[in-house]
This record gives sequence, structure tokens and C-alpha cells, in this order.
Amino acid sequence: MSTQEAAQQALTPAEGKKSKSWWREPMMWLVVGGPALVVVASFATLSLALSHPDPVLQEQVSTAKASGSKALVPAREARNHAATGGQ
Repeated sequence: MSTQEAAQQALTPAEGKKSKSWWREPMMWLVVGGPALVVVASFATLSLALSHPDPVLQEQVSTAKASGSKALVPAREARNHAATGGQ
């Protein structure tokens, strides 16, 4: 057998074994399918974000906050305790 015949035989598929098409290989779908699924999911998320935006909240200063409500006393005490080091 010549070198050229050996090279030709090495390039041809083995007897009784056909090569599969690229879309019939399961490993290809694992490699390509994951990123493709992420791209599709990102477009779905984008469409949801554009169709249902969060409403803008108008912050209003209530009179309770401005007058020093007793509801804010624990927060002020904790802030002052942290700032003074517990003295």
C-alpha cells in the first residue's frame, strides 16, 4: 500500500460508520444551545422591561419627618450611637 492510499484511507470514514451532519451531533447543541438560549431570554427580558416600566415615585416630605416624629427615635439613637462609638 502506497503512502497516498494510506492517507486516503485515513481520511475516509471507517467501514459501516457514516459521519453525522453537524445538526445531528448532540454535543453541538450543548455548546451552541446554552448561549442561544441566553440571547433569547435577554430579548424576552428587554421586551418585558420596555412594555411594563416601573413607575416614577414622587418623594414627598411628610410633616411627621420634618417635625421629628417619635417613630424615628430608634433610628436617630442608633445613628448617634454608631457615630459616637457608644458613649
